[in-house]
Amino acid sequence: MVLRDVELQLSSGMRIGVIGPNGSGKTTLLDLLAGVDEPDGGTVTRVGAVTVGYARQDVTVIRGRSVLDAVLEAASDVGDAEREMRDLEQRIAGSAAGDGQAALLRRYGTLQDRFANAAGYGIEARARKVLAGLGFTEPQMTAGVDTLSGGWMMRVTLAQLLLRTPDVLLLDEPTNHLDFGASDWLAQYVAGYTGAVVAVSHDRWFLDEVATHILELDGAGGHRFGVGDYTTWVGQRDAERRRLEAAAAVQARQIADTEAFVERFRAKATKARQVQSRVRALERIEHIEVPSAARSKLRLSLPTPPRSGREVVLLDAVGKSYGDTVVLDDADLVVERGQTVAVLGPNGAGKSTLLRLVAGIEAPDTGVCRLGHHVSAAYFAQHHADALDAERTVLDELDGALNDRTINPRSVLGAFGFPGDAVDKRVGRCSGGERARLALAKLVVGPANLLCLDEPTNHLDIASRELLTSALAAYEGTVLLVTHDRALIRAVADTICEVGDGNATLREGDLDAFLAGRAVIGPTGADAGGAEPSAPRVTDRRQQRRDAAEARRRTQGLRSELAHAEAELEHAEHRLAELEAALAEPTTYEDPEAARELSIEHALVGDRVAQAEQRWEHLVERLDATEEA
Repeated sequence: MVLRDVELQLSSGMRIGVIGPNGSGKTTLLDLLAGVDEPDGGTVTRVGAVTVGYARQDVTVIRGRSVLDAVLEAASDVGDAEREMRDLEQRIAGSAAGDGQAALLRRYGTLQDRFANAAGYGIEARARKVLAGLGFTEPQMTAGVDTLSGGWMMRVTLAQLLLRTPDVLLLDEPTNHLDFGASDWLAQYVAGYTGAVVAVSHDRWFLDEVATHILELDGAGGHRFGVGDYTTWVGQRDAERRRLEAAAAVQARQIADTEAFVERFRAKATKARQVQSRVRALERIEHIEVPSAARSKLRLSLPTPPRSGREVVLLDAVGKSYGDTVVLDDADLVVERGQTVAVLGPNGAGKSTLLRLVAGIEAPDTGVCRLGHHVSAAYFAQHHADALDAERTVLDELDGALNDRTINPRSVLGAFGFPGDAVDKRVGRCSGGERARLALAKLVVGPANLLCLDEPTNHLDIASRELLTSALAAYEGTVLLVTHDRALIRAVADTICEVGDGNATLREGDLDAFLAGRAVIGPTGADAGGAEPSAPRVTDRRQQRRDAAEARRRTQGLRSELAHAEAELEHAEHRLAELEAALAEPTTYEDPEAARELSIEHALVGDRVAQAEQRWEHLVERLDATEEA
């Protein structure tokens, strides 16, 4: 059974992040909430005329029209919302104060927000704003949908959904195919969404940015639900597991003592009453169950690579074009032994092209791209999964790639989502995600001393991502890494390579230093009031990263949540002040209908301010307590 006894109640403002291993039922849960599938048992209830929007991973974009027209098509229900608002106004006017009227007012407020977001400010302007946030340029907005890649079509589907502003927003891996800028915009949008949000995601950064609750599916039909973002949830979960482990140990000792007493005095008539009492007590005991932490205890250690020369990668005046599109123009780059370089830049800037040039998959049009002395490169991209032998088993395929026989292939496969008998499955019967994980597993256990990884965490669940993260952090070779997984970059990268405008520029320091520098010098690299900041070279980068990551981990989630709470409170207070100013104007009451609408909104926004203040104060107290601990 994929899901068992799941109970979930959604309300406005809730943003639930759904996590769990692949195959645990995350997408099934979204299908049930959307009405795409029906449960075998139990019920899914939608109150009133609640609207549900579902951004699935399988793209179903309307073709044969421009991107902008395809997105505008999604807003055809705005007129329905307006008609329902007019009907509600009449019902509110004719109803008595009480629970019934309160429900009508809440529904009216929801529709009013949706209508204002969509039609009230101009539907086309709204559509352009959403598309721009997701990374579309003006020329791309007017281009045909048929010209887009799968990743960009996913963005069109997402834009269609966001423009509709449904009561419930269902997102399945929404940050896949999004670069940093688009991910930032989406996270900010979702964090401020007034409706309910359920997002399936393996992106730990995104979950920390947006989630107010976490629902974890364990893959065996069970689930755990908790309050907070991902980092907060992990802390709570681990603390609860430790508490249960301690309680289970105490219980086990008590049971052992009781059983020993029974065995010792079973044959003594003088102790018969005490023995029977303890036997009955043993029968009544409810054994404490400790949630499995088997996968969290796995460790993936990459083999020690052969030593290379100091210079591992050299690009000298490299140029690369595709037709009229210039990707690299006279680019220079030197990567040294032991560096872990995160390659960053907007989609289409040339990140994947750079990795293919380094790995020898493609040749430059001009200039020289070469590897250093004794450098052996291994390259991973999603299409490499197609090169696997479909007739072999998963275990045989990995075993054939092992040069270090001290590595247990079953342990590696378990870390990459192939537990138990799953290793005996034929590759040809594996899903696309399973083949991608197997290809990545083959690459990381090989003898290469230069790993070129293009989006290695796609199709990996959070547990597998964390295993890969710990393995790369301890890896002694050199890594070039293209990824949108900020948690992975923060944990392993000591250098950033910024790709864009035909250049590939190394910037010493981790992701936070790079982002802080970008805030000072601007996205084009032009100095905005000071020299470009640079991070000092350190002897032990890995220990520095671990210390910094631990310090961030303790408060990152709370600080992010507090920032969102402050923004929500300021927005609500600003709107409340506007309404109070309008209600204070005598001319407002010349139009009774308008005055009544303002009064309704004033009451709703007042409640929103009170709730936002309470949440903000709670978060401040939690942050203070965490920092003092």
